[in-house]
Amino acid sequence: METGLSLGSNLGDRLANLSAAKKQILAIPGVKLLAQSPVYETDPVGVRPEYKELKFLNVILVVDGPWDAHSWFDRLRAIEGNMGRHRGLDRFAPRAIDIDIIYVGDVHIESGGLVVPHPRWMERRFVVQPLADVRPDLLLPGMKRTVKQVLDALPEGDGVALLTRDW
Repeated sequence: METGLSLGSNLGDRLANLSAAKKQILAIPGVKLLAQSPVYETDPVGVRPEYKELKFLNVILVVDGPWDAHSWFDRLRAIEGNMGRHRGLDRFAPRAIDIDIIYVGDVHIESGGLVVPHPRWMERRFVVQPLADVRPDLLLPGMKRTVKQVLDALPEGDGVALLTRDW
């Protein structure tokens, strides 16, 4: 089932972190890469003032695999843990890798702490811009607008800049 994943990193060698996470995702049995966005450098959102200078690199991976949303969630949390992510009270603390499930096919789910499609994807240019690069005509469950239409409606100038197309 086609699955859209948002990856971000704002600690260490950010580009290497994204590449390492992509490699681990693609090493999951049965997973195939369908598309990957360019890399965007983005201002952090919702962080404490002392983290404001730690810019993120963000990408979207579109993969195909036999996993449901909860199975993806477990596998992606394990990859984050393997890469040193430790979840604490500050959910916006700096991190080497952050992997969010944006969508899993046409599934809509709210259970076990998991919400798919991601509940804030359409508010975040750092997700919408790279998703529009790879799936502009996608209509996510519960939406009346395509990804490109959502992008066009977002305000300009919110700290998202193309870094590289090749990674």
